[in-house]
Amino acid sequence: MNRFPDEPTREAEAVMREFGIESLSSSQVSRAAKLLDDELAAWRNRPLGEVKYLILDTRYEKMRHGGIVRDGEEDRKMIRGIIFPTNVLSAVGIGPDERRRVLGVSVALSEAEVHWRAFLESLQARGLRGVEYIVSDDHAGLRAARRAVFGGATWQRCQFHLARNAVHHAPNLAIRKRIGAELREIWNVASLAKAETALAELVADYRDTAPALAAWLEENVPEGLAVFTLPKHHRRRMRTSNPMERSVQQELKRRTVKVRVFPNEAALERPVSAVLVEIDDKWAADTKAYIKWECQDA
Repeated sequence: MNRFPDEPTREAEAVMREFGIESLSSSQVSRAAKLLDDELAAWRNRPLGEVKYLILDTRYEKMRHGGIVRDGEEDRKMIRGIIFPTNVLSAVGIGPDERRRVLGVSVALSEAEVHWRAFLESLQARGLRGVEYIVSDDHAGLRAARRAVFGGATWQRCQFHLARNAVHHAPNLAIRKRIGAELREIWNVASLAKAETALAELVADYRDTAPALAAWLEENVPEGLAVFTLPKHHRRRMRTSNPMERSVQQELKRRTVKVRVFPNEAALERPVSAVLVEIDDKWAADTKAYIKWECQDA
């Protein structure tokens, strides 16, 4: 079975070679790809269960559509007036066993609500339940999809990305240099009430000197304070999506950067799924809890 109908066999072989599979004939490439695809599809569709905390993220990859490279990370190509970046949507959850698990992955042409919603609904269809808390960046489309599928869950906007966004809204170099530290002071206080008070004071400080920044802080930073509703011992791990970014996204980047441009969706989905299986197996074998549920002191 040819998994690469739109590209020459040599491109499929090149992709597999980058992941350590070499010296295969075209028929062997097709058979190996089919066997691997079946196993990875079974993993992507495996039943899920209870997950209390959910981390969502996306990264971008280069993939060919209709013979033209569209890049989701740099210099995106526009065709027929519509931009189609290639997004790899992924989800990590922490369940009753206190371990992180990779729950799923989906290759989508954009971060539009329709794609995020389809991905989240697929997790539900596989049995995902019990989600109380979600952490992610404020990706386009994810907000609406999250509300539609997990409307009862508390949402935490990633504090790291919030700080980075604040830098972009700072009007001068002096403020850009200090705004991150000022936000960290807010996030490191002991309670939600103290964080809200500190934020109000920061907004007031910038009201006259940087009114646009003050308005942005007032509107956006409260979305990064939901973590204060969690037990104290859970907050450090669940206030950003960085643990997922370091463990998952950087490993995906390390492995996929060798390919540069994927010939089609199947060629991208295959290695990404394989990497996530490795990460999931490693986490499952870890004897150390990622979140200890008995640590419930506020």
